[in-house]
Amino acid sequence: VQLQASGGGLVQTGGSLRLSCAASEFSLTNYAIGWWRQAPGKEHEGVGCLAVSDGSSYYSPAVKGRFAISRDNAKNTVYLQMNNLVPEDTAVYYCATDLESVDCSAWGAFDIWGQGTLVTVSS
Repeated sequence: VQLQASGGGLVQTGGSLRLSCAASEFSLTNYAIGWWRQAPGKEHEGVGCLAVSDGSSYYSPAVKGRFAISRDNAKNTVYLQMNNLVPEDTAVYYCATDLESVDCSAWGAFDIWGQGTLVTVSS
């Protein structure tokens, strides 16, 4: 089972990036997908989650109003649109699932993680 996050890069404060999460062996359309990040020297931090049961989403207070998660079923891809980026958003970003949940009630316990992608926001 493989998840792959991509789309990271270097952006200035106030800029935008869109990260992608793709799967090679299963359909992302069937499961809730969470996004996490880990800044240098810090613990993993939950960013948000997109349910498949009702399309609802959850965002951490740090990113709410700036980030948005969406999915493209035809491309089997989930996106994390990040706007108005600030240096505190600098981190490696990961997508995750458990291949079971259709909502985000257990997204803190998602145990299938892909390779991350680095986002660097310059001041």
